Amino acid sequence: MGTDYPLPDYNDYPKDEILYEKHGEIAVVTLNTPPYNFMSPEAVVGIDAVMKIFDKDPDLRVAILTAAGTKAFSAGGDLDKCGKILGQTGGRDWFYPDQSKRFFSDIRKPIVCAVNGLCTAGGVEMMVGTDIRVAAEHATFGLGEVKWGLVPGGGSHTRLPRQIPWAVAMEILLTGERITAQRAYDIGLINKVVPADQLMDAAFAYAKAIAANGPLAVRTAKEIVVRSFALEPHFVYEGYMSDRIFGTEDSREGPQAFLEKRKPVFKGR
Repeated sequence: MGTDYPLPDYNDYPKDEILYEKHGEIAVVTLNTPPYNFMSPEAVVGIDAVMKIFDKDPDLRVAILTAAGTKAFSAGGDLDKCGKILGQTGGRDWFYPDQSKRFFSDIRKPIVCAVNGLCTAGGVEMMVGTDIRVAAEHATFGLGEVKWGLVPGGGSHTRLPRQIPWAVAMEILLTGERITAQRAYDIGLINKVVPADQLMDAAFAYAKAIAANGPLAVRTAKEIVVRSFALEPHFVYEGYMSDRIFGTEDSREGPQAFLEKRKPVFKGR
């Protein structure tokens, strides 16, 4: 593929960008590139690797996914570096060697997401792969890819309309506008909105309640629900359609305009 970014193995994730801690039966995974917690290509791949490490650890029952700082949970992948990979033929295979999978597809233990601020693009795509979500009052959510001539290819088209009402999902996907934490709560995208200084306490409260239950029953309950949606063929189709967009002139113009802080000039080709 001509990329300078080799696929890391499960134990080779960027440990300065993704912090992994154990608190008894609870793992805490923290995105650590503040203030916006943009993710390098290595971190995009690495976050799944970290969660698989968690899932295989017999001493852990629940994970909390959060981020450093108070400004953002994650504004997504590093647009320049990730875009260069996705713009290559077969580039999506680098991020998703199995095109039927997306963030946390195979994680059978529950994941609680603690959203500490701005959550857009890949940040949303990670969040919709989690099970329970708590947000700080100042958090906002959005998928702004269409504003830059792109589409969110990390599972949003498949997961979002199954998690919230169709019309709202389409509003988020087609306008690229953000919604507030209160709006996200009202539509059922998140479970709770709390003051920022209470965010991790709320996340741990959910995690401890889950960890107190029978671990086999909890894992089985999640697996039944996830498998019942049979998302794999839909992810494959999303990947195929996303590749068509990443090969267009507009998909190159949008990110370039973003980096140059100007309005993109789209030509529809």
